[in-house]
Amino acid sequence: MIIKCVAIDDEPLALKQISSYIERTPSLELVAALSSATSAYEVLDNNEVDLLFVDINMPELSGMDFAKSLKQNIGIIFTTAYSEYALDGFKVNAIDYILKPIGYDNFITAVDKAKQRLSQENKSTEELKGNNDYLFIKSEYKIIRVELKNITYIEGMREYVRIHLSNQKPVITLLSFKKLMEKLPHNSFMRVHRSYIVNLKKITTIERMRIIFNEDVRIPVSEQYKEAFQKYIDENFLT
Repeated sequence: MIIKCVAIDDEPLALKQISSYIERTPSLELVAALSSATSAYEVLDNNEVDLLFVDINMPELSGMDFAKSLKQNIGIIFTTAYSEYALDGFKVNAIDYILKPIGYDNFITAVDKAKQRLSQENKSTEELKGNNDYLFIKSEYKIIRVELKNITYIEGMREYVRIHLSNQKPVITLLSFKKLMEKLPHNSFMRVHRSYIVNLKKITTIERMRIIFNEDVRIPVSEQYKEAFQKYIDENFLT
């Protein structure tokens, strides 16, 4: 299992150190090394990322506020020189918290925790059962049958996904967003954004690469998925 990582730190030396640790660890792959959290949104839009190493004290957007803003299922390991941030880090469900200066042994300990978390998410996904008409999904202490035709769109929320349905309230379940996509029939469902999968059969209006389900739900199509979505439109466009 290769874990795809992004390192974010405004201190060049700290960023270089974390990046070098990632590159020397066989189970990790460095997707990007960034000096600000604001620049990470575009990277996340255009790449599959499993794990973030994020400094907390950064200008413009702190690592903590950045973590709170994320919807998709991405593991977070905070890196900082200030121990007082530890409690806040776990409030946003961070996998671990590493104090600077960071030794490779502490880095590996945090990575091992990330592997355990990601492995558990994959195991939860393996419990997903169904066929081309429905899925059985574990939600809280119940197993719920979800008819695929009733799914409007699916929203990624850190470790969870929210399945929006046309005929009942949303179903929230602990699943890997990426693995859930693999269980859905590709002729009916398409990932259009790092945080959204849509039911193609439910789309009625598209405006400026935004899928409009109603006035309150406007789902953007990100650059990473725009080509595939445009191809779907072209194949079904009546001229």
